[in-house]
Amino acid sequence: MKPIWTKSITVALALLFAPVPTLHAGAADFDPAAQTVQSFYDALLDSMKHGKELGLQGRYNKLKPAVEQAYDLQTMTRFVAGPGWANFAPADQQALVAAFERMTIANYASNFDSFGGEKFTVDPTAQTRGSDKVVHSKLVTDSQTIPFNYRMRQTGGSWKIVDVYLNGTISQLATRRSDFASTASSGAPALIKKINDLTDEQMKK
Repeated sequence: MKPIWTKSITVALALLFAPVPTLHAGAADFDPAAQTVQSFYDALLDSMKHGKELGLQGRYNKLKPAVEQAYDLQTMTRFVAGPGWANFAPADQQALVAAFERMTIANYASNFDSFGGEKFTVDPTAQTRGSDKVVHSKLVTDSQTIPFNYRMRQTGGSWKIVDVYLNGTISQLATRRSDFASTASSGAPALIKKINDLTDEQMKK
């Protein structure tokens, strides 16, 4: 696993997480929103433990379904794109969601590339924030403990991640929106290209 700030789920971030994570309660006692995070961590840790043999593209392929299940990528992309989203053509919106998904997966695949005894703990409870919930978790390494909080929203009957707070407070979505604001003002094609170019570079590492 690379140093934490190189893998900030940026994601990472996206991002972006003991052979088996330490649980504070049985699976049946987990809030459904917390179980989404736990299930994602299980997939991430499995990818990390097989990271070298899988290689970057293999980790990407393995994590793709886990990211799609855990994240509400359309809601996140809409926020990152800013007010211009409403004026984008449906085809551009779809391409933008695909680009954002690709970047999210690539961040995890590139940055969480191996396993060195890291442990992810998930609070089985969740705090209610209006119609959303917040799930608290921690990444524990040999030298530090880093909180990751997740804002969850119910979509299609499932609780999905709509934002990740690095160190418990730094919003991934707010950071991404700020990073891409000037590009987004130039229109959807420019933003799609920007995100895909960043992902292409990430996938070369």
